[in-house]
Amino acid sequence: MIIDPISRRKFIKTTGAASVASLLVGAQNLHAAGANDKIRIGLIGLGGRGCRAGIIDCAEADSNIELVAMGDLFPDHLEDAKERIRQSMAKRNLPFKDIYKVTTDTMFSGFDAYKKVIACDVDLIILTTPPVFRPLHFKAAVEAGKHVFIEKPVAVDPVGVRDIINTSKLAEAKGLTVVAGTQMRRARHIMAGIEQIREGAMGDILSGQSTRIGGALSNWRQSEAIRSKSWSDMEWQLRRWLFTTWGSGDFIVEQHVHNLDLVDWVMGSHPVKAIGTGGRQNRTDSIYPNVWDHVSVEYEYANGARVTHIGSQIDGVSSRNDMRIDGTEGRLFLSFAKVTIEGKKPFKYDGPRPNPAVQEYKDTLDAIRSGNTINEGKRIAQSTMTAILGRMAAYTGRNLSWDWAMNASKLDLTPKEWKFGDHAIAPVAVPGVTKLV
Repeated sequence: MIIDPISRRKFIKTTGAASVASLLVGAQNLHAAGANDKIRIGLIGLGGRGCRAGIIDCAEADSNIELVAMGDLFPDHLEDAKERIRQSMAKRNLPFKDIYKVTTDTMFSGFDAYKKVIACDVDLIILTTPPVFRPLHFKAAVEAGKHVFIEKPVAVDPVGVRDIINTSKLAEAKGLTVVAGTQMRRARHIMAGIEQIREGAMGDILSGQSTRIGGALSNWRQSEAIRSKSWSDMEWQLRRWLFTTWGSGDFIVEQHVHNLDLVDWVMGSHPVKAIGTGGRQNRTDSIYPNVWDHVSVEYEYANGARVTHIGSQIDGVSSRNDMRIDGTEGRLFLSFAKVTIEGKKPFKYDGPRPNPAVQEYKDTLDAIRSGNTINEGKRIAQSTMTAILGRMAAYTGRNLSWDWAMNASKLDLTPKEWKFGDHAIAPVAVPGVTKLV
């Protein structure tokens, strides 16, 4: 059970940063060229991620930016966005008036809002829409020659993953920067722990467990939890996208992609097969259209090692979010807050901890200004596919190979037509009953 060795140089390259050494020193500004150039930003998707994290983290990374255009599917979200952004910036003492330059002419709503934002005079597009839209919006931005910060996950099905990979190749050909919102890739303690693994501290990796158990997000958009009589099926499901499989990919894809991305990073590659199960016992109310509330998936990697991921979104249970990996010479404990290795070469990280959610935007802006492009499109597509593979295996109860799911599956959850109206939703998946597509 031997993982192909990854050299220090290759490790540094895959972090998407200039060097591990420089990243472990501190949170200095890495801008190398054109540091005074103001970067104009278009924001697509005005929910909590867009208005309370995305553009705010970007502004904290570098206030020499301007938000000049924004769009959302729903007009009421668009109307509230300016005030929500202002309040979020005030909490971090950010210069709202210097950054917010959106006018009534550069505010758009509707299914074509993304096209209008992209058509504005912007350098960087931030995509914080529901995941089902990501392949479509990403392709449009890259075809228009825009740099992209794309939130995770980047698709909800294998067809979407393939689209993301193809668009990433186009972005590379055009010399565009593409950074993904898997911020834990820029957490200094995790980066340092991964470097120790690559240098042999764990020996050969044998097995592991990944766990993310927590609340049901029952307070999410409470004002929209009760369906208005004026909302069509499509509008209702999109307002509740977090709890529709076709909109979010289910929670293993939408949220736990962070954990599975770290598992793949530790293992040095994506899994080769998966088997799983799960269901829902608490999310039975109609405000949760068809997602599960618990899942368990066993992933097998090319070296024969198996890693089990246990996940849930249930209120009232004990919370846990961490990973344990066993090797021939050590045991890794990793969480979003700490990393330790026990064994022949023990390790504990005690260095600086700049905010990784801010660092990812700092790296994005630096790459745009310097011309030293970053392209994380294929990597986040593969991590997203790891999560989708687990969901497909659990939903159907089938033992699935990566090669089949990635290359042969015809599963496409995207609606045939983007318009408000009738839209039948799939029943809650049942292992052994739900068909494999």
